[in-house]
Amino acid sequence: MVHYQTRLDTTFAALSDVTRRGVLEQLGSSDASISDLAERFHMTLTGMKKHVSVLEEAGLVITEKVGRVRTCRLGQRRLEEEAAWIERHRQLWSARFDALDKLVEHMKREEKVDAQRKRR
Repeated sequence: MVHYQTRLDTTFAALSDVTRRGVLEQLGSSDASISDLAERFHMTLTGMKKHVSVLEEAGLVITEKVGRVRTCRLGQRRLEEEAAWIERHRQLWSARFDALDKLVEHMKREEKVDAQRKRR
């Protein structure tokens, strides 16, 4: 359980940043060097290296250095655990909102009945 939570925390932390999500989108189209990514996102190399390191730690990106160029590509992680966690919570909230809708409808009906009784 602790390993599972740590993995979720690491993944969601990596995905919490708009630049890192953009990097994943970019790498979904094609591999790119850190220099290319830095240029595309108008960042310094150091800044982009930090973002890529966070994505690597989460297993979302793999880098390979050939000569002076470090190339990034999507990692093997497919986010199944994260998607399952989100789906469980979506179902929970959906059930809660459905129950709330039923309660509101019941209260409206009761209010209507009470109003009709008062008119008599």
